Amino acid sequence: MLNIMAKLPIAERTDWIVDKVTDKLSFLFDSIKDNFGDFMEFLSGSLAAIPPVVVIIIVAVLAFFLTGKKIGLAVFSIVGLWLIHNQELWDKLMDTFTLVLISSLLSVIIGVPFGIWMAKSRIVEAILKPILDFMQTMPAFVYLIPAVAFFGIGMVPGVFASLIFATPPTVRFTNLGIRQVSEELVEASEAFGSTGAQKLFKVELPMARQTIMAGINQTVMLALSMVVIASMIGAKGLGRDVLSALQRATVGSGFVAGIAIVILAIIIDRLTQTANSKKD
Repeated sequence: MLNIMAKLPIAERTDWIVDKVTDKLSFLFDSIKDNFGDFMEFLSGSLAAIPPVVVIIIVAVLAFFLTGKKIGLAVFSIVGLWLIHNQELWDKLMDTFTLVLISSLLSVIIGVPFGIWMAKSRIVEAILKPILDFMQTMPAFVYLIPAVAFFGIGMVPGVFASLIFATPPTVRFTNLGIRQVSEELVEASEAFGSTGAQKLFKVELPMARQTIMAGINQTVMLALSMVVIASMIGAKGLGRDVLSALQRATVGSGFVAGIAIVILAIIIDRLTQTANSKKD
């Protein structure tokens, strides 16, 4: 078997491996697709059920206080979100936000621990660095292939592809932030008898917070950039309108959907940046 596999072209070997993995683990992939897909549908439907005016007010108030009671971002949020609602794209905005939210949360949950592990072990860093390089340099469209092979079409493969594409910044920035913590502070905490966990959670992570948050900001932006690409494999949201406009050459609808994505991106970007710069 190994001799036969060795003679096959790389493409055919890859297809064979994917087919075997999909066949052997189909029960797992189907379970994730069904349960996780239902959860995303529920979350998206719940967000869409909230009156748009309430959501707009909440976002505006949040923007007002996070920016130090400056009205610029709050006004932009009100005007931008109301424009999206006026163009009857609100439900699709909630689908897009759900995709970005879930992808970003999973990326952070996975990325921060791996970043800490990299900072604590040079061996782990040496192993993960080429993997992260591979994840960041591979064209985003390529991630759609295993996503569809494992999970079919829909929101779940969109999250899977976004997860691979968006996780590296959180891992890298967490690793960088912890390594940049002053050695004097670390030594002082050790001198006072801090355990490894106390040193991590009370010294290293607080001191690395701004760097880690910068990585999380980049992760959220990368997850949002996958919205249109994920629509190619059935993910719902504003990206589907952009893709449809591209296929039908309807400039107007594509432009409006694109503006809605830009508005969402600016609001999320500014909120995460101001939350990062806010003093404790």
